[in-house]
Amino acid sequence: MDIRGLDIKTRRRTLAILRLLNQAESSLGSDRIARALHLSGIELSERAVRNYLAQTDALGWTLNLGRRGRKLTDKGREELDRALVVDKVGFIAAKVDTLSYKMSFDTATRQGMIILNITTIAAKEFSAAIRIMAKVFEARLGMGRLITVARAGEQIGDFRVPAGKIGIGTVCSVSLNGILLHANIATTSRFGGLIEFEAGKPTRFTEIINYDGSSLDPLEIFIRSGMTSVSLAAKTGNGILGASFREVPSIALPEVHRLVRQSDKLGLGGILIMGSNDQPLLDIPVTVGRAGMIVCGGLNPVAAVVEAGIEVTSAAMSSLCDYASLKDYRDFLSQGAP
Repeated sequence: MDIRGLDIKTRRRTLAILRLLNQAESSLGSDRIARALHLSGIELSERAVRNYLAQTDALGWTLNLGRRGRKLTDKGREELDRALVVDKVGFIAAKVDTLSYKMSFDTATRQGMIILNITTIAAKEFSAAIRIMAKVFEARLGMGRLITVARAGEQIGDFRVPAGKIGIGTVCSVSLNGILLHANIATTSRFGGLIEFEAGKPTRFTEIINYDGSSLDPLEIFIRSGMTSVSLAAKTGNGILGASFREVPSIALPEVHRLVRQSDKLGLGGILIMGSNDQPLLDIPVTVGRAGMIVCGGLNPVAAVVEAGIEVTSAAMSSLCDYASLKDYRDFLSQGAP
């Protein structure tokens, strides 16, 4: 049985309890859970909470520690991750804002944390994969030119690379939001999509998914669905690749242009087109007082690897990593696997 077997009211209350346990640093008792639920607008007596916990114990989602209360099990955490997708609508938009705020990179000092996408690949496929990715970077269809690579058992940020795999961290386009936010420029991330290239120039969006209406990263969806042709775009100038649409305040455009140039020099570039004040960009209208900006998908080099039939697992906006640990992708062409 999973949470879908419960009525909607019970499901929402159960999920609220699971979230509290997931966020807690230690186990929680029914009295503390009842008080926390009350603060969030859910009225449940301590006795009612105990009844819910008895049910989650039976389902294997929580573990009864006696007087110390309950803690969430791995099974409960998995259930929480996949339950009630309607509650996750807007999750990506919230994640973009959260990571932008947590990012600490300073373009002036060249120090701080950068947001990475993390991909894992079989160790034996690394050499072939990095050659494919290099062509995308060379065509300037990825985010800058920096990556990080880790062996099995090593970490990229807080991600540990599993056995038999090599982890590759590519710069996430949301890092640009963080750089601008550090300069007190608020960026609005509107959507991720697929953009068509003709003769080496972006011409139109063919598919879009709004960040505030999605529970998954758009580019991850497009890559898994086999909808990209990044390698072709890198080779011929014609193809389909991932990109995102942002808006920035028009009054900040001079500073935005300066920071974009500076980021590009630091290996973090990825701007495809910058728009003008109040003007549509590739037929996409912008909010009054703002300018549009189209940014390369940080997972475009990985999309090219998938197009070649190499199996990968990828997670966009996966982790924060020290900028100092990033290296030019060309370093790995000569060195091979770490």
